[in-house]
Amino acid sequence: MAYRNGVAARGTVKLDRPVSFRTSSTFKSKLPPSPSPAAGSALRRSSPASFGSASNKDDHAVPGRVRVAVRLRPRNAEESAADADFADCVELQPELKRLKLRKNNWDTDTYEFDDVLTEYASQKRVYEVVAKPVVESVLDGYNGTVMAYGQTGTGKTFTLGRLGEEDTSDRGIMVRAMEDILADISLETDSVSVSYLQLYMETLQDLLDPANDNIPIVEDPKTGDVSVPRATVVDIKDQLSFLELLRVGEAHRIAANTKLNTESSRSHAILMVNVKRCVMGSEDNVSSENGDPSHLTKPSRPLVRKSKLVVVDLAGSERIQKSGSEGHMLEEAKCINLSLSALGKCINSLAENSSHVPFRDSKLTRLLRDSFGGSARTSLIVTIGPSPRHRGETSSTILFGQRAMKVENMLKIKEEFDYKSLSRKLEVQLDKLIAENERQHKAYEDEVERLNVEAEKRISEVERNFADALEKERRKCQMDYMEAVKKLEEKLVSNQKQDHEGLVNGKCNGEEVSEVQELLQKEIHLRKVAEEEVENLKSQLGLFTQSEVGGNAEIVRVHKILEEEARHKKKLEEEIIILRSQLLQLNFEAEQMRSCLDRGGAGNGYSSADSSMSSVRHSHPRDVGNGQKAPVSTLFEQVGLQKILSLLESEDANVRIHAVKVVANLAAEETNQKRIVEAGGLTSLLMLLRSFEDETVRRVAAGAIANLAMNEANQEHIMVQGGISLLATTAADADDAQTLRMVAGAIANLCGNDKLQTNLRSEGGIKALLGIVRCGHPDVLSQVARGIANFAKCESRACTQGIKSGRSILIEDGALPWIVQNANDEAAPIRRHIELALCHLAQHEVNAKDMISGGALWELVRISRDCSREDIRSLARRILNSSPTFRAELRRLRIDY
Repeated sequence: MAYRNGVAARGTVKLDRPVSFRTSSTFKSKLPPSPSPAAGSALRRSSPASFGSASNKDDHAVPGRVRVAVRLRPRNAEESAADADFADCVELQPELKRLKLRKNNWDTDTYEFDDVLTEYASQKRVYEVVAKPVVESVLDGYNGTVMAYGQTGTGKTFTLGRLGEEDTSDRGIMVRAMEDILADISLETDSVSVSYLQLYMETLQDLLDPANDNIPIVEDPKTGDVSVPRATVVDIKDQLSFLELLRVGEAHRIAANTKLNTESSRSHAILMVNVKRCVMGSEDNVSSENGDPSHLTKPSRPLVRKSKLVVVDLAGSERIQKSGSEGHMLEEAKCINLSLSALGKCINSLAENSSHVPFRDSKLTRLLRDSFGGSARTSLIVTIGPSPRHRGETSSTILFGQRAMKVENMLKIKEEFDYKSLSRKLEVQLDKLIAENERQHKAYEDEVERLNVEAEKRISEVERNFADALEKERRKCQMDYMEAVKKLEEKLVSNQKQDHEGLVNGKCNGEEVSEVQELLQKEIHLRKVAEEEVENLKSQLGLFTQSEVGGNAEIVRVHKILEEEARHKKKLEEEIIILRSQLLQLNFEAEQMRSCLDRGGAGNGYSSADSSMSSVRHSHPRDVGNGQKAPVSTLFEQVGLQKILSLLESEDANVRIHAVKVVANLAAEETNQKRIVEAGGLTSLLMLLRSFEDETVRRVAAGAIANLAMNEANQEHIMVQGGISLLATTAADADDAQTLRMVAGAIANLCGNDKLQTNLRSEGGIKALLGIVRCGHPDVLSQVARGIANFAKCESRACTQGIKSGRSILIEDGALPWIVQNANDEAAPIRRHIELALCHLAQHEVNAKDMISGGALWELVRISRDCSREDIRSLARRILNSSPTFRAELRRLRIDY
């Protein structure tokens, strides 16, 4: 029976050093090589809804049914020889997730499972279908169980425990699960520990410490949780230590040679992986005493999530007459069948909603109490063989899986408060606040000291200037006094000479003496006046010194008043601009309404006016009638571009939001785009997108950038200023659908530029575009599809011109699965863009194999037949006819196109 596997797996994990491990050589030797899967995106979490659960963050229990997958082992050499003339007893229909078991040549029984894996299914596909959703739930805080059940020799140990020493693609579920866990956690804050046990003849033994061979099972009387406290627990830091642990455990596991399997496991192997993760709760603002929000924030509450992954490799059920067991091996077979029978009874009771479930009948059922009917997310893989000789065992295994699908678990997350971590964080925050307070206090003291020193310098300078002026005045008075005395002495000498000349002139001499005495009295009076003036100047110096200190405070007060007036003036200017823009908008709407009323007349009624007003409010700024300019353009001319751009840095949030809306409307017109970029508007918009957390500002800023990105010259400016990585960061942080639509539109415009292909990939633009699809909104998905179509078109053009060679970047970044999934979307814009993208990708032969393995060939055939656009249909037919790879695959599948 030939069957081609489905689409390629989404994630790959590389194992650097494969090591040896005991597996079923029959299963490995007969496993046909599966097609090489295409490289996909990094590990991506599957939605918990696929298991019937609610949000992972919900503290309450949510239902989750046990999922069951069936895997068919290929025929081995013995079966190929013995059953050469007989058909397989099972027929798989994987596309319908259905299995048919032949009773005879004309009668079959049909069974449905969650997944049906053919003999060609790779180990990676088995892991992603069966175990990967459980591993992701464990990383989210839920308990999880992966178990393999089936007849001996059907490949249970190969599926779960294969290490992949010879071929890394053969790695089993245990190895791949630990790779994903170590890749997702942070070893600085999280921890992973492992215990490896076996249940042999109803005795629980430690595979990591063989001396510990009788481990008790302990049940918590309050919660009912099952634990094995005496088991060896090993902390895992890297994948190599885990592989060494598996080698040690497998060496101690008991196995025997039977007629059905040369290395038949004689015990149930149980791998327990305990994951402890630290997560943070929400942050709260701390309010001050007057009710105002403080600049301090209450630290987020640290939580610890403890989850456990249990991987169970059950020993194979066997019939004594077929396995040929005898002696001690017979006792082993009895114990194995008894424990499996007890497990079947428990599952029957749970499936029938029985009031009593016999968990205590076996240690195996006690250990798996949480896996069936408990709080763990459980995935079961049943393995069967194709031989008609074992139809009875195959039928029993299938019925076991059918009953297990009816078991419903209630999933719960275990969270605890990490008080020690919270205390450490509060201590660190307190130390930071104390240090900041000390720094501020020291800065205040330094400022006071600086002001005191400056005041002392000014006072010293004033005193020095006054002393110099006083000394100059004193010297001048002394010089005048000495000059006056000298003149008087000269006059006195002259008068004395005249006295000797004769007594006749005695009367005149007496008058001259009286005049000299009067002059002397005047000089004495002037000296006293000068001394009084000196004393007056000294008193004025003291008053001036006192007024200097008071003047500093007055100057500071005047400066504060001037600063407050400047801020008030700036705020008034901003409000005037806002009111002016609103007034222009209202005048514009009033003119439109008046013209509509004039055209409709008085008899048209109120509804006509309403519709006119609605059309005016929703019209584009450039759509104005009667030659009038749009309000935004009028505001642009009246206020000026620089003034509008300056409002983007306003402290008022409302002003900032209004300003960015005006810039976005201006950017919608091509005539304004060049002036906006030259004036620094693009830089301001990118700064807003980088620094502001307000969703409205980010949404409008992203829309303005998307408008500017329609121009090829602006696209290079956006790339040079780091706009691609900034848009990618915004796409990862934003949750609002409108914001994501704007960001996706901007990236889609950039995808249409041939020069930016490499930058879009290296700076995360393509990854961001693919990540936006998480929104699910049709308008957002339409922009994503347009960006992918633009990028594929540019790639196709570059390959045709010989500029680029090799696989498409879109395929390497994992876009192909989403393209194929949405190629036939109900929304016409999404479907049209994706159909174009598929055609552009298919034009180059190097992408053909990836598109075939990813299921894109079927969509190309559908497009060539059913596409509504003739040009796309013709392009798809031409590609299918011209590609040798596509033609060969279509001939192999016998498809006429």
